[in-house]
Amino acid sequence: MNRIKVISEPSELVPMLRAVDTSVKRDVLKEVTLEWRTAKEIEEKFGPEGKDAIIFFEKMKLVESRWTSTGGSAPEKSYHTYYTSFHINAQWPVYEISDVLAAAMMPEDEFLEIEDKIVKEVGSRGTFSGDVAEKLSPGAPAVVAGCCGAALGVPMLARSRPLARGRSGARASTGVAV
Repeated sequence: MNRIKVISEPSELVPMLRAVDTSVKRDVLKEVTLEWRTAKEIEEKFGPEGKDAIIFFEKMKLVESRWTSTGGSAPEKSYHTYYTSFHINAQWPVYEISDVLAAAMMPEDEFLEIEDKIVKEVGSRGTFSGDVAEKLSPGAPAVVAGCCGAALGVPMLARSRPLARGRSGARASTGVAV
């Protein structure tokens, strides 16, 4: 089945660009594009960074997973890319896209610092993504908006869309905090 990821919001670019910001992430993404692979196989081939990459891809919903059994052993979760292609259809003001690209290319430690602030701000009660972006970065909310998608595992679809944690502790974009 062909699935196309349509990118129409600037903040949706950040997770996509961060998904290929290292050679290991790029190689892991290519690997799971070709065949279903288990986390164990990925870690054996690419090391711990490869396993971290597949976890990141799952969080970003770039991969799908299924349970597979090999040789009578216990089932293992295997991964394959969810999308077969990407379509970028957008026109953005320079001031907004420059902030989003800055978020996509910022050093990992700086990105993780913003991600932690976003997660703390959202908490279990949930909040509007635009409010988080404006509070954490009044002069450049698009930087934080771009990070919201990566931090919470979803793109920031609108400035007024509520963000909350899901029931299982996984982060999700919903209208209600659960």
